[in-house]
Amino acid sequence: MNKIKLGIIGLSEGNGHPYSFSAIINGYDKAAMKASGWTGIFDYLEIKDESDFLQGMAEVTHVWTQNHEESMKIAKASKIETICKDREEMIGKVDAVIIARDDHEQHYEMAKPFLEAEIKVFVDKPLSLDINELRYFKPYLENGQLMSCSGLRYARELDETRTWLQEEKDLKLIRTSVLLTWEKYGIHMLDAIFGMIDFNVKSVYAIEGKHKSVMLRTEDDVIMHIDALGQTVKTFEMSVWSNSRRGAIEISDNFTAFKRTMYYFIKMVKSGKPQIESTLTLSIMKVLIAANMSIDEKREVFLHEITI
Repeated sequence: MNKIKLGIIGLSEGNGHPYSFSAIINGYDKAAMKASGWTGIFDYLEIKDESDFLQGMAEVTHVWTQNHEESMKIAKASKIETICKDREEMIGKVDAVIIARDDHEQHYEMAKPFLEAEIKVFVDKPLSLDINELRYFKPYLENGQLMSCSGLRYARELDETRTWLQEEKDLKLIRTSVLLTWEKYGIHMLDAIFGMIDFNVKSVYAIEGKHKSVMLRTEDDVIMHIDALGQTVKTFEMSVWSNSRRGAIEISDNFTAFKRTMYYFIKMVKSGKPQIESTLTLSIMKVLIAANMSIDEKREVFLHEITI
C-alpha cells in the first residue's frame, strides 16, 4: 500500500490535537509551531529526535477547521499541503480522516459523511454521549472503519503497571484524578484503566460538590474512583493497589501517548481490523453516560440499564 493520506479536522477550544497529531505524523516547522501559541506542544516536540516521528507510515495531506486562519497556522506548523474550504472536500482525496476535536456534540455530524463514503475515521475522545449516535457508530467500530479513544490508553508511564496487573489476581482499588470536566476528561482515565485491565464494570455512582467524583464497582467488587477536578493544575494521576503491590503514576508524556494512538489508527487503516474492541469503546461511553444519570437521579446506575 502506498503512503496513507490523512485529513485532519479541528478545532475545539483548548484542544491542540490538530497540531500535535499532524506534527507527530508529518514532522513540523519549528518557527511556525513556536508561533502557533501551543507552547506545550512545541516544547515536547523540540526534545524529540527525528526518528521518533511517524514520517514514512502516513502523511497528513489535508486540513480543515472552521477558521481559515487557524487552518493556515496548522498547515504551516505541521507541513500540510492542502487547506480545504469545506471538510467534505477531502472525500476521494484521503484514505482516512482524524477528527481532532473533543466537542463530542459535533462528532456524529462530522464523521457521518466520511463513514458513509467508506473512509476510515479516528474521532477524538469522547466519541459521543448520545445513545442514538452510539448505535449509529456501532457497526463502524465493529468493522474496523472507526476508532475512538484517549491517548492515555497507550500512556508510556502505565507500561510497568500494565505488565504486573496481568499477573495480579487480587486487585483492590484504583484511584485517579484528572483536571477539567468529567465528560471530556473522565474518558482519559477510563481509557487508561481499561487499557490495562479487562472491563467488567457493574455500576456507577457519582456525586458532585466542588468537583465531580465517580465510583465504579466491578462485577467482582473492585472499586475504582475517578475525580474530575475541574479547573486546577495539570493532573493525570493514578494509584493502583492489590494485596501485595501498589503503583503510583503521574502521566505527563503526551508525545508518546499520541504517537502510539496514531500508530494504532494507521495500523487500522492499513489492515482494516479494529485495534480496540468495539464493545470496550461502547462500554466506556456507557460509564460516562451512567455517571451523568447518577448525578441527575441521585442513585447508583447499573450499566445494564443503558442499551446500545
